[in-house]
Amino acid sequence: MLSARSLLVRGMLVGLAAGAAAFLFASVFGEGPVGQAIDVEAAHAAGHSHGESGEHELVSRTVQSTLGLGTATLVYGVALGGLFALAFAVAYGRIGRFGARATAALVALGGFLTVAFVPSLKYPANPPATGNPDTLGQRTGLYFLMIVIAVAVGLLAVSFGRWLHPRLGGWNATILAAVGFVAVIAVVQAALPTFREVPDGFPALVLWNFRLASLGTQLVTWATLGLIFGALTERRLRIRTVLRPEPAASA
Repeated sequence: MLSARSLLVRGMLVGLAAGAAAFLFASVFGEGPVGQAIDVEAAHAAGHSHGESGEHELVSRTVQSTLGLGTATLVYGVALGGLFALAFAVAYGRIGRFGARATAALVALGGFLTVAFVPSLKYPANPPATGNPDTLGQRTGLYFLMIVIAVAVGLLAVSFGRWLHPRLGGWNATILAAVGFVAVIAVVQAALPTFREVPDGFPALVLWNFRLASLGTQLVTWATLGLIFGALTERRLRIRTVLRPEPAASA
């Protein structure tokens, strides 16, 4: 009853809405800390240059915070929506007797935890004026490695929970699978290198607000995907069930 094409199109359209919601959230809650971090960087640069004029921006701050941010969040939302639809297609009917809404919510929760929350615990987002440019490539690679590991461990935890379900029951199986996930992730994060590159004197409140806004933008994106995609898919399934012709009675 669910074609991959229709799910993919629906996922990308919902992803567009999720990108728009993320843009609004980032504009309201994220641009303030970014501007404050830029002010800190400018004051630091002015103090070292003794009042000399710095280089001109290639792209103005206004364009970055409007057109640039909007384009980035919309493109990210559409791409993520397509991947979300494929993940939903794989999970639907295979992780328990859940309807479309519940399945979409579980996929969104799992995606947020493995793609956004867990990697940010080890490699949180940094505002301007923080981070060493020489380690940017290494930090980016390790961040994506953490995403891959978190997703893989999450899938293994789900499989482990399903294997335990007939033996221990749903509640106990879920708890043990979650504990196993946390334990493995803790070991992996302890083994990976840590970067402490926030300069001394950088305002702690600005850093905290930026990281909170960055994580909140991800939460808004995943929540919008899960809620809207699940509602639309369940509605489509209900319509198809109502319109399905009943089999003809045998003579």
